[in-house]
Amino acid sequence: MKALVEYLNHKNIIFTSFKEIMPKALGSRKKVSIYLGVELKGKYYAVVMEVTKKSRVLRKEADELMLLHEKMEKYIDSKITKKYILIKAPLCSHAKTKLEDNGWKVWHEPQ
Repeated sequence: MKALVEYLNHKNIIFTSFKEIMPKALGSRKKVSIYLGVELKGKYYAVVMEVTKKSRVLRKEADELMLLHEKMEKYIDSKITKKYILIKAPLCSHAKTKLEDNGWKVWHEPQ
């Protein structure tokens, strides 16, 4: 988590609180790290997902990640205004386009 916070600070994204939400709490078995942050203004929420794997992230998985976002909004009973995803895996261009079209800021670090 420390490395992720430093990465976000490098991108000039600073949170007053930053906590991890386990995918199991959202009813998912996906191996993804999900974090919920409150920005300095206090009322804006941001969700940060970190995906690390060896196989390619495809469009189908992008749909599943967006579904996790919807479950997260229901879980915290609030609207999430900013969505970030850090992908440390090969990424399908269709999946990246789909995420960006749905309001996600995608950071890709190929392995």
